[in-house]
This record gives sequence, C-alpha cells and structure tokens, in this order.
Amino acid sequence: MTLLTDIAAMPAPLTGASAPAFAHHAGYQRMFREGALTLGIFLPLRVYQGDMQVLAGQADMVRQLDHDGFAATWVRDVPLFDPLFGDAGQVFDPFTYLAFLAARTERLALATGSAIFTLRHPIDLAKAATLDQLSGGRLVLGIASGDRPVEFPAYGLDHATRGERFAASVAYVRQLMQSGPLQIDLPLGVLQGVELLPKPVAGAIPLLVTGTSRQTLDWVGQHADGWLTYPDATHHAGGPQRLAEKIRAWRRLIPDGGFRPHVTNEWLDLVEDPHHPRTPLNGGYTLRTGRNGLIDLLGEWQRAGVNHAALGIQFSRRPAAEVLQELAEYVLPLFPSHDGPPAAPVRW
Repeated sequence: MTLLTDIAAMPAPLTGASAPAFAHHAGYQRMFREGALTLGIFLPLRVYQGDMQVLAGQADMVRQLDHDGFAATWVRDVPLFDPLFGDAGQVFDPFTYLAFLAARTERLALATGSAIFTLRHPIDLAKAATLDQLSGGRLVLGIASGDRPVEFPAYGLDHATRGERFAASVAYVRQLMQSGPLQIDLPLGVLQGVELLPKPVAGAIPLLVTGTSRQTLDWVGQHADGWLTYPDATHHAGGPQRLAEKIRAWRRLIPDGGFRPHVTNEWLDLVEDPHHPRTPLNGGYTLRTGRNGLIDLLGEWQRAGVNHAALGIQFSRRPAAEVLQELAEYVLPLFPSHDGPPAAPVRW
C-alpha cells in the first residue's frame, strides 16, 4: 500500500495540547501569554554568501540576547543549499546548533522555524527531546511539510505526498513521547513494547504548525499547539487587520476554545533614523523601517492576536550587534519576555 492510502485508514492523530499542558515548559512560558507579544531573533544574523566566516561570533551575540532578555532565538531547517532557491538557511543543522547554543544560554527559548517533519523519520524527530533535556526544557518546535522540491528526491521521498507524510509524522512523534512501553501501528512505523528515551522535560514539546503544512485549517485548529504564519503586508495597517481575521478564524476551530499561541515573523532592515517610515523591499519580503515604525507594527500585531514576533535582521545594512543593541534598548522593554518556570537544572 502507498502512504496515501495508509493515511486514509489510520486513526486520527492525537490532538494538540492545551496551554495548561505546557504550564511547566520553560521555553513555552517565556514566549507565550494570551493577549501579549514577545520578541525573538532569527538566525543567521548575516546572510551566508559562500563564506562560513559570516557566522563568526554569532554565538556570542546569541548569548547577549539571552542576557538582554529576549524570549527566543530561532533557527531554520534547510538541509541542502539550492542556488536556484537562493537561500542557504542558517547553514548548520538546526538541532546540533541549538544544542551548541543551549550550552551558552540560560533562559532563551530555542525554537525551530521550521523543522521539516516530512524529511526525517519520526523517531529521529522525537529524539529532539535530547535537546530539550540538554537545555533544561527550552525547546519549541515550529514544524512544516517543506517547500523546497529538490530536497524530496534527495531523501528518496515523493514531494506530492508531503502533506500526508506530515500528518502521519505529527501523530507518530506525539505517541513516541508518551511514557511507558509503546504500542504503535502507523504508516511510518510499528513499535511493540519498546520506549523512546529521553522524554521531554515537561512531558511534551510544543509543536507549532507552519502555515497549513498541506492540511486544512480545521486540522491545524484540531492538532497544532500553536500556529506560525507569514504576516501579510507589514508596511500599512491593512496587513495586520487581515492577519487578525486569519487568526480569529483559526482560533474558532480550536476544540476546547482554549488559548493557542500565534507566531509571525519579518525580515528587517532597521535603519538609524527612528522615524523612517515602513517601506517594503524585495516585493514585500523585507521591511525597511526605523524603530518607531517597528514598534507600531508590533503593537498592531499584538492587537491582531499575535503572541510572538520572530525578527530576522540578516538583510539589515547596519552591523548586527548595533541593530540588536537598539532592539534591546528601545523595543524589547515594550514587549518583554514572560516570567515562568526556570529552565530545569542541567547537570549532564
């Protein structure tokens, strides 16, 4: 049988966890509260253009993010550099790099934006609980079905079935993280009487679905622990207004009506003039603005129902350390990270 026909016959995936399920999750609690917005920074801080030295010193700046009180740092999952796509992502393997950053930080949530759940086997994905343990419970997984066609044949996978594989992987990963001997019979694997170790620090890792990942919006409402979407236009108020409508439509589909966080992101060219107006660049892919325009945008997002903004500064013309210092001094105090359970003591 094919994966597609197996999916049709499989039981429904486990539903997403409610916010109380993450009451003791250090990363989730640092990032998310209903009605509030926090700030995170996407890596890399500079664009890779053929020279790995562009990443030199980046970990020191991430450690400063932790010290300054940002909520999260984000890494992307791009296994292969496709010159036709024109983007190498953050270059390092996301889980390996976050483990490295975990050792250099104490409070910062460590987030993927997004781990491609269709390209790895669910057992390997669930082993990310290792990173959660090493960081004291700070891992938050943004997850996606993948949007780079060249990667799928490289893994021996059918790009056309990525939606079905994504749903199956989410179900499998959630079951693997349960305690005790496992009895699992799913299209992607069968387990009888064995257990996956380690378990997440707080018992589960939040899975934030990116876009719809080839699912229906109803599926996202049923199964996601949070939702990560592109922001719509960011240079005028109409974009956040449309985003608010989208968020409300999704939240109406959450079965228990409970809180689930929404995350969005923007690539910034933050200029020195604090009053520089919000100006779209590269077809709206990048926003050039001064800090006052950014503060206005973040306020509009918060009123729209966004709970976390992941900002990328790799396209900023100013030095990364200078941009991060301005964000920490003038923007972060208006959108502070949340107090919550500290990361679990790590004595490994």
